[in-house]
Amino acid sequence: MIGFGLPELIVLLVVLHFILWIIATIRILRSKFMGHYKIIWLLVVLVIPVIGPIAYFAMGKKQKIV
Repeated sequence: MIGFGLPELIVLLVVLHFILWIIATIRILRSKFMGHYKIIWLLVVLVIPVIGPIAYFAMGKKQKIV
């Protein structure tokens, strides 16, 4: 029987967080923003590990220049 224990769950969460962080960073670097929003969002994602990428995906996309 294969099951998830606490160590496997922690590893899974760390891997998911790392993937989310990488995707957010790449999207910020490839996008154009008004003013200094690109630098601000990059700092938010880099400095606030878990909440930063989630905040970017929730709010940052609206600040892009289309």
